[in-house]
Amino acid sequence: MVSVEGLKVEFNAKALFDEVSYVINKKDRIGLTGKNGAGKSTMLKILAGIQTPTAGTISIPKDVTIGYLPQVMILSDNYTVMEEAEQAFGHIKELQEDIQRMNQELADRTDYESESYHKLIDRFTHENERFLMMGGTNYQAEIERTLAGLGFSREDLSRPTSEFSGGWRMRIELAKLLLRKPDVLLLDEPTNHLDIESIQWLENFLATRCNAVVLVSHDRAFLDGVTTRTIEINCGKIYDYKVPYSRYVELRVERREQQMRAYENQQKQIQDTEDFIERFRYKATKAVQVQSRIKQLDKIVRLEIDDEDNSSLRLKFPPAARSGNYPIIAEDLKKAYGNHVVYHDVNLTINRGEKVAFVGKNGEGKSTLVKCIMGEIDYEGKLTIGHNVQIGYFAQNQAQMLDESLTVFDTIDYVATGDIRTKIRDILGAFMFGGEASDKKVKVLSGGERTRLAMIKLLLEPVNLLILDEPTNHLDLRTKDVLKDAIRDFDGTVIIVSHDREFLDGLVTKVYEFGGGVVKEHLGGIYDFLQKKKMDSLNDLQRKPELSASPTAQNNESETVSENKLSYEAQKELNKKLRKLEKQVSDCEKKIENLEEKISAVELKMATPEGASDMDLYAEHQKLKQDMDRVVEEWESASIELEEAKGE
Repeated sequence: MVSVEGLKVEFNAKALFDEVSYVINKKDRIGLTGKNGAGKSTMLKILAGIQTPTAGTISIPKDVTIGYLPQVMILSDNYTVMEEAEQAFGHIKELQEDIQRMNQELADRTDYESESYHKLIDRFTHENERFLMMGGTNYQAEIERTLAGLGFSREDLSRPTSEFSGGWRMRIELAKLLLRKPDVLLLDEPTNHLDIESIQWLENFLATRCNAVVLVSHDRAFLDGVTTRTIEINCGKIYDYKVPYSRYVELRVERREQQMRAYENQQKQIQDTEDFIERFRYKATKAVQVQSRIKQLDKIVRLEIDDEDNSSLRLKFPPAARSGNYPIIAEDLKKAYGNHVVYHDVNLTINRGEKVAFVGKNGEGKSTLVKCIMGEIDYEGKLTIGHNVQIGYFAQNQAQMLDESLTVFDTIDYVATGDIRTKIRDILGAFMFGGEASDKKVKVLSGGERTRLAMIKLLLEPVNLLILDEPTNHLDLRTKDVLKDAIRDFDGTVIIVSHDREFLDGLVTKVYEFGGGVVKEHLGGIYDFLQKKKMDSLNDLQRKPELSASPTAQNNESETVSENKLSYEAQKELNKKLRKLEKQVSDCEKKIENLEEKISAVELKMATPEGASDMDLYAEHQKLKQDMDRVVEEWESASIELEEAKGE
């Protein structure tokens, strides 16, 4: 469907890609992976036609549509959420207005026997059928379903987009893109602005309802849930595997091991040959054999090992003084903005050394509670920060707040004090800002590079309470793994606000769920929490508890870790089964809708004088009815199986 041939991209005479070729087929689910700066976003821009390569060709058939969601975009604020989303169906609205005009003209005209009147009838019939086939009568419902899946409530639909944060407006753009149903969907970090519920909805949508998808994401669980093919960009080349990310990692290791063995065997053969030539080069009796070996050596095709970028982030938090036993104690905490209650009656205690996660839909108060702990906003109730607590805070917008006029080195030099100033180059090198990279201006850094730079600033001061608000946004998979290891080894207390299931897995031992104005404690890790909530599609979080519910009873409810919890692999298998069943149900519903339209059309013909005596119409009607009974039976069976799998 899309063909890339001999692609080359150069920046300042340095090749980002060189001789890259591959094909995107129908229904491909491709995950683009590679370290920050490898060229993933550049590749998407080239596929979207936004950037021109130095050399090579991108072949896209004229009838193939491309949809592109960048990491950052300029958004307008002239409409409500629903009006903005409806722009995805602008072509349908134009067709609807055209049909209405034709309908009015048919009603006004009286020249029923004229040729032009009959042509108008034919055109009206054709356009009306096309309108129905395009889903013109139900696109409003489709918009509402998509926006609800991405976290919008029904009340949000009539609100102006200007009332929403940049992250929520990005969701609107994502909804518009999904509703347009392009042949090739290009997504650059689509989960950065989504919460866990919306991520799992999007994961299911992309896996079951989209055409071809090319995806850049640093969320390993999301990649595994969506993709069936992985293309790694590494050192200017690509490595194409027809498997999801986790399996690709295994195959990549196996491939390098095989290459290494073959390379070592060939090197031994070359060395033996060269030794023979050198030993007998000047012996006349061995002249024939020496010449034969020289020719043999010339014919050898030298094997190469895939280049591997071994630069890594060695992250270690400096030791800090011991804090009190209870760094954070909240008692009857409440935060409201006017009549809007963000949360109320929050009672929680975080012990020294605990690593906890704050999860829930965006806007439910996770970051608000963090700001209360930091003393940035006021609140009602009592919030106690323990003895000798030293807080290190990483906010979502910290990377964007860096001074763009400074260089990387100056950014750290301005905040470093004491002996640490003599080690700035070493610290920057550890964060992959070695050599000339330390002299780059902040304004030219990628999102991931800015995040790493902001993380360095956090590490300059010893702390015993880390509060990390979406720390993994824009971090590549390798850097995320190293950060996760460093947090796991950190002997202080950690609060993580994150939607990244894979990052939280094995890291946190307690989950605080924010929703409906209350904060509920769950013991165990993130997958214990998901399993307990039966949240393979996270429907439980959509059913928010009412504010009138007893928060004390909810907070004091005994939560135990499920003994029969699913392992991560079992969870993936269950999710795969659910997606398959959901697709089966969706396909059946589409078939039923199509059959209903066909049956209605046949019945309209049968109601005419000519059709009443047409036996072929009766036979067609009977067959359609039989098909309908069969599909309805299939739909009922799949729906029951889906409900059982979900535990509903």
